[in-house]
Amino acid sequence: MTQHDIQLSKQIEDLLVRQNLRGMKTVQPALTSGYYARAAKHLQNCKGTVLIGTGFPVVDTFETDGPVGAIALYQTLKHLGADPVIVCGKPISAMLAPDYKVHEIQVGEHDLRELEALEALAHYRPDVVLSIERPGQAADGGYYNMRGESISARTACFDTFVKAANCPTIGIGDGGNEIGMGNIVDAISKLNIVPSATRVDELLIADVSNWGAYGIIALLGLWKGEDLLARIDPEAILNYLSERGSVDGVTRLNELTEDGLPSSEGKAVIHELRKLTGFID
Repeated sequence: MTQHDIQLSKQIEDLLVRQNLRGMKTVQPALTSGYYARAAKHLQNCKGTVLIGTGFPVVDTFETDGPVGAIALYQTLKHLGADPVIVCGKPISAMLAPDYKVHEIQVGEHDLRELEALEALAHYRPDVVLSIERPGQAADGGYYNMRGESISARTACFDTFVKAANCPTIGIGDGGNEIGMGNIVDAISKLNIVPSATRVDELLIADVSNWGAYGIIALLGLWKGEDLLARIDPEAILNYLSERGSVDGVTRLNELTEDGLPSSEGKAVIHELRKLTGFID
């Protein structure tokens, strides 16, 4: 990885936490700079399977943050010749299955979590396992939302995939309770959150997890010499999810927002990333 890659990665890292909505700018010093570039390198020339875990349960449905970025990554990786698979539980698995390659995992606490992951990993033999806005198990093994409420009964376990994977693992999160945040557990323990204890090889943080996907895509586009972010329309993806019953994770309303922010915020982030990577002035 070149010095230019590391410097650009640092610019992307700073851009994606500049609003510090849930304390990610505060905890950023706990990470070694270059984390976006290091993660993107795992995906750069990937032609095999990439398992993308997403779907954060909110009431009886799923939130928009996570699936938007997962779909953007899916579309990008497929375009680049990889074989992405979205791993999630009901109800989002049933919503996405007609249009995307989906592997469904069981919701709730059960004794087959490890077997479920091992069988899937043996079947897919992934090159990369990536989690975006997936609840991460706390130290007590449970799952908790941003309000500290237990969501274990409504959460499918993707942690077992990350822990058992024999390939690079990437986690994207924005609050401290997502898979991967175990990498910086001391830093996030200062936040008002029940922290995740699950670790990954490379943790990426952002003000909104969807934006972390855009950071990866920006670097993949630079290295490919193709404006890959120009292919991503977050508003169209939000519309797609809204029609299938998604809600904003903060407001809990079915609307075209992510973490309480209008879709224009995500589009603005994409615009800034395209400027950083030199595709627009």
